[in-house]
Amino acid sequence: MEANQTAAAAPQTTPANLSVEGMTCGACAVRLEKALGQAPGIDNATVNFALERADIAYDPDQTDINGVANVIRNAGFDVAHEKFSFPVEGMTCSACAGRIEKALRAVPGVIEANINLALERADVTGISGVVQLDMLADAVDRAGYTAVIVSASEEQARIEEAHRAREQAQLRREKYFLIASVILALPLASQMAAMAGFGNFHLAPWVEWALATPVQFIIGARFYKGAYKSLRAGAGNMDVLVVMGTSAAYFYSVYLLLTLDHAHGQLYFEASAVLITLILAGKFMEAKAKRGTTAAIRQLMDLRPQVARVRRSDGSEIELPIAEVKASDVVIVKPGENIPVDGEVLSGRSEIDEALITGESLPVEKTQGDTVTGGSINGTGLLEIKATKVGEDSTLSKIIRLVENAQAGKAPVQRLVDRISEIFVPIVVVIAAVTFGVQYGVSDSFGTALIASVSVLVIACPCALGLATPTAIMTGTGAAARSGILIKDVASLESAHRLNAVIFDKTGTLTEGKPKIIATHVVRGSDDDLLTVAGSVQQGSEHPLARAILDEVKERSLTLSPVENFQSHTGTGVSGTVDGREIFIGNEELLINHGIDASAAMEIAQQWQNEAKTVIWIADRQGVIGIISIADPLRSNARPAIQALEKMNIKTLMLSGDAPKVAEAIGRQAGVDDARGGVKPDGKSAVVKELSDAGYLVGMIGDGINDAPALAAADVGIAMGTGTDIAMETAGITLMRPDPRLVAASISASRATFSKIKQNLFWAFIYNIIGIPLAAMDMPTPTIAGAAMALSSVSVVSNSLLLRRWKPDFSKSD
Repeated sequence: MEANQTAAAAPQTTPANLSVEGMTCGACAVRLEKALGQAPGIDNATVNFALERADIAYDPDQTDINGVANVIRNAGFDVAHEKFSFPVEGMTCSACAGRIEKALRAVPGVIEANINLALERADVTGISGVVQLDMLADAVDRAGYTAVIVSASEEQARIEEAHRAREQAQLRREKYFLIASVILALPLASQMAAMAGFGNFHLAPWVEWALATPVQFIIGARFYKGAYKSLRAGAGNMDVLVVMGTSAAYFYSVYLLLTLDHAHGQLYFEASAVLITLILAGKFMEAKAKRGTTAAIRQLMDLRPQVARVRRSDGSEIELPIAEVKASDVVIVKPGENIPVDGEVLSGRSEIDEALITGESLPVEKTQGDTVTGGSINGTGLLEIKATKVGEDSTLSKIIRLVENAQAGKAPVQRLVDRISEIFVPIVVVIAAVTFGVQYGVSDSFGTALIASVSVLVIACPCALGLATPTAIMTGTGAAARSGILIKDVASLESAHRLNAVIFDKTGTLTEGKPKIIATHVVRGSDDDLLTVAGSVQQGSEHPLARAILDEVKERSLTLSPVENFQSHTGTGVSGTVDGREIFIGNEELLINHGIDASAAMEIAQQWQNEAKTVIWIADRQGVIGIISIADPLRSNARPAIQALEKMNIKTLMLSGDAPKVAEAIGRQAGVDDARGGVKPDGKSAVVKELSDAGYLVGMIGDGINDAPALAAADVGIAMGTGTDIAMETAGITLMRPDPRLVAASISASRATFSKIKQNLFWAFIYNIIGIPLAAMDMPTPTIAGAAMALSSVSVVSNSLLLRRWKPDFSKSD
C-alpha cells in the first residue's frame, strides 16, 4: 500500500529557461547538457547552442534554481544576469537595510542584493528570466517595508530593452576587437603575401613579435578563457583547438626568434595573428547572422503595445499599462494604432492589418461583433473594443510562446550530431599529434611538422556541426510563423515533412463552417411551426447546424417555447420536450434508434442528399414533422488546397457526420481521394488508426472540440485558427487563418527546413572529412585553414538564413 502511495506521489518538476553565456561551439552545448543531466535533482535538460539557452526541469525538493546555475558555472559557463534598481520606503537604520538584503537574497535566482540606506534604494542582480520585479517587491513587503516599483509592462519593456542593449554592446565590442586585430595582423599578412611573390615587403622579426603578441594574448584572451573553462570541466571545444594551434605557432616563433641569429623569414607569427583575426571575423559574421534567425520572434515581440486607452464607466478615457487592462474593459483604438488586446468590436468600422499575426497580406474589414487580435494594426477607423483576452492568454502571447518553444527544441538528428561533437575535439587532437609525428619523420623539419599539425587543429570546426540543425529550425519556424503557420514543437516539424496522408474534417476546414437553410419540407403543420419547434429544442446551442436554424428563426421573428428534458445523442442529434411533445432533431439514424417511421419524407431527403445538402429531420412520437435542407458552402480555396496536396503525392480524405451521399458529393466538389460520411466524433480517431496501420504517416486537420482526439491520435494534428482553444492546444501545427491551402504550405515549410538541415549537415561533415586530411598532408597553410574554418560556420548560418525567403507557393494549387 505504501509503495503504491509512493509511486502515486511522483515528484513535481519545475521548468526553467536560462540564457547561457560563454558557449563557443556545439561541443560546449553537448558538454553543458551532459553536466546538467548528471546533476542531482535535474530531471531533464536541453541546451540549444544557436539560441544560447538551456531548458531545464528540476525537482525543487532536491535543488533550486541557484543550484542549477552553479552546475552551469561549474561546467565552465555562466547564466545571463539582470540588474534591478528600485526605491525602498520605511527604512530607519542600517539594521533595516540588512534585513531587506537578507530577504532579497532569499528570493530564488537572486545572485546579489545591496541596499543603499542614504539613497533608500535597492540594487539587485538576479538570473535573467527567473527573477521578476514583483518577486523582489513581495520579499521587501514581507520584511516589513515598501518597494516602489514601476508597472509590470514597463518593467518587461525595460528588461527587453536591456537585453537588446547587451546584444548590441557585445556586437560593438566584438567589432572593435576585430578592427584592432585587423590593424595589427594586416602588416603580417602583407609580409606573408610578399613572401609568396606578391610584392617586396618585409618586417623586422621583433616588429612581427610586437604585432602578434597583443593579438595572441589580449584580443585572443577569449579563446584562452574558453579553453581553460572547457578543460577544467574535463572536455574540449573549439577554443581548445584554436589555443593549441595558435599558441604552438606563436611560441615556436618566439623560440626561433630568441635562438636564431637570422630569424627573418623563418617565423610563424603571421600564422597565429592572422588565424585569430580570421576566426574573430567568422565569429562576428556568425553572431550577426544568428540574429537574423531570430528576427521573426523579435518582430512579434515588437507588436506588443505597452499601453492601452481604456474608457471608464463615467465616459472618461485613461491610458493604462497593458498589464493593468482586464477582460471586459472597453478599449479605444485610434487610426494607425496597434490594437492592444484581443477583443470584440463594440462600435466602429475599420480595416485591420493582421499580416504579422495571420500571414494575410490584405487588410481585413472589421465592424461591430467581429473579433480582433492584439498586435494587429488598425487602419483608418476609430474602434471601440471590449477586451476578451489579455496578458499571457492573448493570441500574440500564445504565438510567441509557440515559436519560442519550437525554436528551442532539438530534432532527432541533432542527438547524433551532439554525440559526434562530444568526441570531435579529442579525435582532432589525436590526428594533429599523428600528423606532427608523420610529417616530422618524413621531412625531418620541426617547423614543417608543426605547421601541418597547426593546420589540422584550426581547420577542424565543431561549430558548423553545432549550428547546422538549430539555425535551420529557428529560421524555418520563423518564416512559417510570418505566413500564419505556427509549429508547436520540433517533433511536429520533423513529422510534417514525412506526411503522406491528410484527413480533413469537413465542417470549418474545407467548408466555410457557416451552414445556411436552403429549403424546408413540411409533413405536418407550416414552415413557421417546423422552425419554431426545431429552434425551441436547440436554443442556446453553438453547433453550426443549430445556429443555421436559430438564425432563420431570428430572421422570421418567431417566438420560441421553453425546452425540458434536453438530451444530446452523440453523432445523431438532440431531443427535448416542447409544449408537452417529445421532439427529435437530427439525422435519419436518430429516428431509427427511437422507432420513428421516416418514410413520409424519404424521397425528398434522398434527393437533397444527392445535391450535397445536409438533411435535418424533425419528428415527434407520431412521426416526421418535416425536414430542413442545410448547405455549408465549400471554401473557394478548398479545391486548390487539395490539388496542392496531390502534387506533393499526399493522399487526401474528408470525414463528415453528414449522410454518406452528402459527404461523397462534397468530396467530389473538393476533389479528395476519399470522402466518408456518417462518421461520429469517436470514429475520426479510428480512421486515423486505420491509415496508420496501413503504413501511412497521417496529418489530421480540424477546428472543433470533437476533433481534439483525432488531432492527438494523428502523427501531426493541424488546427484551423478559427477553431477552439482545445483544438489549437492539441494540435502540433496551428493555421492562423481559415485557408486550407496552408495545410500544404505547412508541409512545404517542414520539407524546406529539413532540406536545409540535410544541406547544412552535409557541408559541415564533408568540410571536416575533406579539410582535415588535406591539412594533415600540409596542403593548406594555417592561414588558409583558419579562413576555411571561420567561413564554414558562416556558410552554414547563411544557408539557413535563405529560409527567410520561404513563402507559401499557392501557384502550385492554381
